[in-house]
Amino acid sequence: MGWATGHFAKLRAGETVSFRPRGNSMSGKIESGQLCTVAPVDPEALRAGDIVLCKVNGREYLHLVKAVQGPRFQIGNNRGRTNGWVTANAIFGKCISVEA
Repeated sequence: MGWATGHFAKLRAGETVSFRPRGNSMSGKIESGQLCTVAPVDPEALRAGDIVLCKVNGREYLHLVKAVQGPRFQIGNNRGRTNGWVTANAIFGKCISVEA
């Protein structure tokens, strides 16, 4: 169980969630402590550049979709690191707003 587990359950139930993630991996798009709102998303609507709440190799991230290849999504941060490839079942929602 990680920092986003409770948010995953709410998103799967169709709820929108808001939280303040900490860290610098998304600097330039999301600064540490900014209020992020994440809504459930249809994976068909996801495109490279979208910010998603997801799970990659057992770790929870609010990171970018770097590429889409058929049913797979490549996830990474805004500093050049790639976390890996996932399918739609590992993506729980899309970031729809970032506020101070």
